Amino acid sequence: MSPDIPAGCVVGLLRRAHHLQINGCGFCTDMHIKDALHAGESQQRLNLVAVWREAKVFTEAERAALELAEQGTRIADAADGVTDEAWANAAKHYDDDQLVALVAVIALINAYNRMNVIIRRPAGDYQPGQFG
Repeated sequence: MSPDIPAGCVVGLLRRAHHLQINGCGFCTDMHIKDALHAGESQQRLNLVAVWREAKVFTEAERAALELAEQGTRIADAADGVTDEAWANAAKHYDDDQLVALVAVIALINAYNRMNVIIRRPAGDYQPGQFG
């Protein structure tokens, strides 16, 4: 299991759900959506994470984490990777230790997504808490 972002499990679950959607990993999407619902996250927020910029249900800190996760996941879309603005915005909401944890989780979840896509791990059978 990946380390929690000290701001809470909610940010971690939302962020995971968002880059799972970007990467197209069915198994990971199934797992993290079910885990988020099991942890008490609302269906509405999970439905809106793909359009987080337009949704009014996320805090500024959550938006900063989602932006950093999105830019860190879509590194091929920008020659410079994560923008200075996205990093500075995240740094307004998270201290250095939290930023390290956030970056580590973004990289780890992206690696898991890619492995599961490559091996074509099927989705749909995951039960909350299955791996921990």
